[in-house]
Amino acid sequence: MGFFLGLDFGTSGARACVLNKAGEIAFESRAAYADPGNPQAWREALFGLIDDLPAAVRASLSAIAIDGTSGTLLATDASFEPVSPALPYNDARAVEEAREIATPRYGPSSGLAKRLWLARHFPQAAFCFHQADWLAALLTGKGGITDYHNALKSGFDVEKLNWPDWVNRLPGSRWQQKVLVPGDVIAALDAGTAKRFGLPPACIVRAGTTDSIAAFIAAGARGPGDAVTSLGTTLVLKLLSETRVEDAASGVYSHRFGRLWLAGGASNSGGGVLKQHFSDADLERLSAQINPGQPSGLDYYPLPAPGERFPINDPGLMPRLAPRPPKDADFLNGLLEGMARIEAQGYRRLMELGASPVRRVLSAGGGAQNLAWRLIRQRVLGLPVSAALNGEAAYGAARLAHLGNALFSSR
Repeated sequence: MGFFLGLDFGTSGARACVLNKAGEIAFESRAAYADPGNPQAWREALFGLIDDLPAAVRASLSAIAIDGTSGTLLATDASFEPVSPALPYNDARAVEEAREIATPRYGPSSGLAKRLWLARHFPQAAFCFHQADWLAALLTGKGGITDYHNALKSGFDVEKLNWPDWVNRLPGSRWQQKVLVPGDVIAALDAGTAKRFGLPPACIVRAGTTDSIAAFIAAGARGPGDAVTSLGTTLVLKLLSETRVEDAASGVYSHRFGRLWLAGGASNSGGGVLKQHFSDADLERLSAQINPGQPSGLDYYPLPAPGERFPINDPGLMPRLAPRPPKDADFLNGLLEGMARIEAQGYRRLMELGASPVRRVLSAGGGAQNLAWRLIRQRVLGLPVSAALNGEAAYGAARLAHLGNALFSSR
């Protein structure tokens, strides 16, 4: 057997990536959700992506790993059938539960607050799953298992590698899961699942991760000081550090990454601001008119709406987008430069908290294709900036399927 399948479950659809023994991409596909908030749509995408694998891949599939959106939870019965709605990563209904936890690290959208909400509203449920856990359980028939990336926001202590006593005393503690290192073997495929899809019975399913960490794995970061900036609708910064850093007030936290820590924060700035002012065609045309080595002279703080999380934690922070110069290319230059300054301030903030110094930045997401933006960021950051090895979280999940927990043991 010689193929390894990574499955990425995002907010609007799922993707599959297959690697061969050499770690090269052998096949890729994607599936949109009919209803993104419905777990049944995730199941249909999971089964559809496996059905779409070429017969030769299915016959020689060695391992599967799945990533899912962080903090997305659902409750199920003993047969893994959902009995609750899915609570996606940005669902903030668990306000009262967050107040009871009484720490800013676990707000209403955290996995822990959602777990409390589900325990109170669906006490008959047999399991509470993170998205990636549930999909893995559908393949293995094994419930009650998660990984330490998904478990972080559900209260798991990733430093001591246990569920703290205070978490065990909360409602829903009977749902507490066994926590594995991402890439650990959960089990071989359930016999019925293997037969249904024509997969080898010996094909294993590995403990997964979150979508953002899968994207980090895909980027090709190797050691302390390697950083990845995701240039999507928002700016997401992640830095491999020898030191764990935390600042709950501004949303900074660290995932365990083997012996290292993956420190991160997210700004509300990013591509969403650009889309408010320019079409994709405009961005391409105007970017070609920018001299990235020439400072714009504009002092913008680009936000799509009032409020910022990181590197400034201020819910009332107003966007600063004036004055607007007559030329659209100059305005775009100012926006890109403003976002580069936010990125630089973000990495400075992580280092102020004690993270390892940044030595290089890899770029992922749609904005990584913009050469002018990359050169502006390199000038403002004063660091080497290059494209990620691969920008797809499914590729990171496939690397996890291929390399297993060895991906972390050497770090």
